[in-house]
Amino acid sequence: MQSDNIQASKSIQQRTGRTFHLATRLLPERIRHPTYVMYAFFRVADEVVDQPEGPPPNVQHERLEEFREMALGNREPEDSDEGAVLAAFQQLREDNGIPDEEVNVFIDAMEMDIAQARYETFEDLREYMRGSAVAVGNMMTMVMDPPEKETALPHAQALAEAFQLTNFLRDVREDIHDYGRVYIPQETLEHHGVTEEQLADAEVDDGFRAVMQTELARTEELYREGVAGIRYLPEDCQFGVLLSAVLYAEHHRLIRSHGYDVLSETPELTRRRRLWLLARTWWHWRRNGDPEATFYAVSAVSEQSPGTVPAEVTSPGQPTWRG
Repeated sequence: MQSDNIQASKSIQQRTGRTFHLATRLLPERIRHPTYVMYAFFRVADEVVDQPEGPPPNVQHERLEEFREMALGNREPEDSDEGAVLAAFQQLREDNGIPDEEVNVFIDAMEMDIAQARYETFEDLREYMRGSAVAVGNMMTMVMDPPEKETALPHAQALAEAFQLTNFLRDVREDIHDYGRVYIPQETLEHHGVTEEQLADAEVDDGFRAVMQTELARTEELYREGVAGIRYLPEDCQFGVLLSAVLYAEHHRLIRSHGYDVLSETPELTRRRRLWLLARTWWHWRRNGDPEATFYAVSAVSEQSPGTVPAEVTSPGQPTWRG
């Protein structure tokens, strides 16, 4: 990959993903540079559909199809910052044997955001996350190339879903106001008697707090599953992935400390808090070298599930989210 293309990708991550950028810097160079490229590719595609006053749907579809063709190597990248990212991703895909399917399901998920703004069940949301999250976990695992890839892969997928769900819970206010989207499953809202009007009007009551408790518990089960697989990654990648998990999960502590109010403002980690978590995670990591023990010593996720998710809101075929 050309250094100019990597730098363009790195700049996008520095500008739009400060939390993930801190963890990425701790990965070895052979993984760090591809991670910049993947993040930038995901971001430029996401930005096609994440513009409050964006172009009409047909233009968004056309742009995403152009990105698909460039990412798959079927079209020459443009002479632009986006083109530099797509050129770098083309090379990364070829070098690491990333299947076309992973690119396609990711772009398909971005296109779903154009037409679909609600998800009836968690299973429906999970189908969307096959492209928006699981594909990301799959690509990262292929780049890291762990010795026990088949063992590591399901854990990487769970961790990618956990990161995505944390973002959804953090960004409820932004999603409904700026994009007209609700990623909390409708069945969870209905079970606790919460309406979309409440979300739009920032009405935080006991019902909404119960919704957040339910979805936080569900997400934290995925963190537990994901973090359990960090030990299967290459040794020099484990700390960077562990820190990512700690930083993303820290939003759960923020959400709880604000009484589950993500409707008045979006909770954000300060730079000071990120650096403090880095130092604390490093200290525990050096002390025990165990990713799970370190995660539970530092993160906002407890080792045991508190069992807050009622069976009524679990999807058919999915586990009941209790410890």
